[in-house]
Amino acid sequence: MDEVLLRSLTPKVLAIIVRRGADFAAAEDAVQEALVKAVRVWPDDPPRDPKGWLITVAWRQFLDATRADAARRRREDLVDEEPAPEPAPSVDDTLQLYFLCAHPSLTPSSAVALTLRAVGGLTTRQIAQAYLVPEATMAQRITRAKRTVSGVRFDQPGDVATVLRVLYLVFNEGYSGDVDLAAEAIRLTRQLAAAIDHPEVAGLLALMLLHHARRATRTAPDGSLIPLAEQDRSRWDTASIAEGVEILQAALARDQLGEFQAQAAIAALHADAPTAAETDWEQIVEWYDELVRLTDSPIARLNRAVAVGEAEGPRAGLAALAALDDSLPRHAAVAAYLHERDGDLATAARLYAEAANKAPNLAERDHLARQAARLNAPVRR
Repeated sequence: MDEVLLRSLTPKVLAIIVRRGADFAAAEDAVQEALVKAVRVWPDDPPRDPKGWLITVAWRQFLDATRADAARRRREDLVDEEPAPEPAPSVDDTLQLYFLCAHPSLTPSSAVALTLRAVGGLTTRQIAQAYLVPEATMAQRITRAKRTVSGVRFDQPGDVATVLRVLYLVFNEGYSGDVDLAAEAIRLTRQLAAAIDHPEVAGLLALMLLHHARRATRTAPDGSLIPLAEQDRSRWDTASIAEGVEILQAALARDQLGEFQAQAAIAALHADAPTAAETDWEQIVEWYDELVRLTDSPIARLNRAVAVGEAEGPRAGLAALAALDDSLPRHAAVAAYLHERDGDLATAARLYAEAANKAPNLAERDHLARQAARLNAPVRR
């Protein structure tokens, strides 16, 4: 069973079922039933047209559910319109579905959560981690969002800002998580940039390209993480970097700065440095100042503390870090790094071990545990 294929087809099938007349909640249920049947049937009887098979089965499931619902008997005439199995249309409705899920009846945070779960294929746990909230809280938010849009016709698409937030979070999960969604997020953002002349759309596309250019160097063959300073820059994708910088420069020239442009500017400064030692940390701090002004994000402040530590010394970085809540994700890892640079190896080792215990994924946990072991090794001798 090709799980990656199923994940890639899910949003496209969902979009078509919604477009044919199903409300979002009913369409999602129908598609999920079709996926369950695919897992059971495909290993022994793979279809020639997987997308068309899923559309047909999901539509039949929707019609069956409609007939069974006494409150929706008025829709029984849809039975006569059941389409015969046929090659699926080649039109890609995924980006349209992102806009439809950003419905005006939902708050931006609920719209993002619903879209990530239903269209992006992320788990509730992954979405909760992205939003820095407990999984139970995010589950309730998604349930409320589904309840809100149940029975609503999706003829009022949401705003660009919400769609950008969804694409950014999908890219981040694909870049660092268990499921590869990064390429799909870039593809959809390219479509959006071609359709909408918006500096923040361009900023997001530039940010994605600049980060994706480093992807091949972020992990070793055994899956262990390679920090930015230790990556082989000769293996970075220079074509993607050049494209990202060009897109960013055009966006910045419009003098409508937004958070994605600011983040892309930081990524461009990293990409432009021939070596880690030649990184222009002073400019990076300035861009983080802009990002904090735009977003007041605690994560931006945390990353700014690292940049301050590089530009002005580890004690200045620790002073910036002291103003932040120590429960922030990766706070302990940042503190460990700055303490190590300041020469306090015992504190750094303790904090690396603490950060490892809080790490959101196995690769990061192993990396931090190795840092703790490296600093503790001289003590054991």
